[in-house]
Amino acid sequence: MAKQKNVEEKIKEAIEQIRPSLQLDGGDAHFVDFDAKSGVLKVELMGHCAHCPMSTITLKQGIEAEIKREVPEVKEVRAVQM
Repeated sequence: MAKQKNVEEKIKEAIEQIRPSLQLDGGDAHFVDFDAKSGVLKVELMGHCAHCPMSTITLKQGIEAEIKREVPEVKEVRAVQM
């Protein structure tokens, strides 16, 4: 029986699926932290994504929607600056 992936691993895999689309536009996103109790995932937007006026839309309608579909434990995705 295969070991079930933990939530953090599933989140990182979901981000890896999204990253090529972001990179095509000169941006990127990286996992920062996941709080299992609140369901809040923190990601760092980089490159063009960090300063783009559309980054909120990208974050909510793109990154958050995709990750929530793949990892239902995630309730919200927030961008943080490192």
